[in-house]
Amino acid sequence: MPSKEKTFEKTYYSIGEVAKMFDVNTSLIRFWETEFDILKPYKNKKGNRYFTAEDIKVLESIFYLVKEKGYTLQGAKEKLKTNRADVDRNAEIMKTLNKLKQFLLDIKTEL
Repeated sequence: MPSKEKTFEKTYYSIGEVAKMFDVNTSLIRFWETEFDILKPYKNKKGNRYFTAEDIKVLESIFYLVKEKGYTLQGAKEKLKTNRADVDRNAEIMKTLNKLKQFLLDIKTEL
């Protein structure tokens, strides 16, 4: 999950911005786009990808399943198809817990 809370202030985010949110390479984002049908960023005439807030939420769910829970790509695809609401909810819970953890670590550092 992204380590810092990102409020969605823009309509579209470049692939570089999205990769930075997740602390991954842009190639991984492009790879996930080809692997997961539910991820469909807008592409301009030059082929540049632009992601909406909804695309980023999908990526949060994919990141949660693959990177945090250790699912295979096939397992993550099946989980998203059969139980997307639960995955989204669990990904959101993990994001909140990570923010809380970081907040507590920041307090500990200041003490």
